[in-house]
Amino acid sequence: MLLALIFVAGLWAGLQNALAGGGSFVTLPALMLTGMSPLAANITSTVALFPGQITSGLAGRKLVTGAGALPFRALFIVSILGGAVGGLLLLKTPSSVFAKLVPWLVLFATTVFAWGSFFRRQGAASVHLGPVTTAFAQFAIAIYGGYFGGGIGFLMLAALTMAGLPTRNAGATKNVLAGVMNASAVALFFTSPHLHWLEAIILGAGAIIGGLCGSWALHRVNEKILRIAVVCIGIALTIGLFVRPL
Repeated sequence: MLLALIFVAGLWAGLQNALAGGGSFVTLPALMLTGMSPLAANITSTVALFPGQITSGLAGRKLVTGAGALPFRALFIVSILGGAVGGLLLLKTPSSVFAKLVPWLVLFATTVFAWGSFFRRQGAASVHLGPVTTAFAQFAIAIYGGYFGGGIGFLMLAALTMAGLPTRNAGATKNVLAGVMNASAVALFFTSPHLHWLEAIILGAGAIIGGLCGSWALHRVNEKILRIAVVCIGIALTIGLFVRPL
């Protein structure tokens, strides 16, 4: 029964990531319901959702570009390094400490997701980031991505658009960079005792199928309603974690 729940969570997360992002809001609580610690759930979710990120990145690769004077190769490198740092920090964090951090991380990710979905003006360019600032911002986002990852899509979209990229190119570039930064973390997580392989395989299979369904439904589903659902899940999860910490 629990394995079926994980598969359904993977389907939902894959569909959600393809349409709006925020799939980890579904996978994290689903895995914790099976008895996993927040640390184990985060590691397992990151590994399981990685193949879907690669698929999304490949699908939009023709739109991928650098940010102004900062070439894509530089963004690629800082994303790998930042993801590795974040992954190492996660592996060095005791499970009990991470459990205390999770409510705050989910609250932060929910806030970022809500801001990116409903309050950030599309194409807003009141702030322009130079190449050095953009590289530093991407490195910091990659560290966060390797450590937790919730909301990284909107963080990168904001940084890349402020660096001068059109929204369309920024979206495709952030999809590739999300896979790049998580590749470092996933490579580290492969040998972690906190990784639950069976659950990761089932969750990943569901996410791949959900992602394919999401590609088909991209122009058929009301994205605003989906984003509202994501925020509601994040709020409920945040309240639940603060009221009854794991």
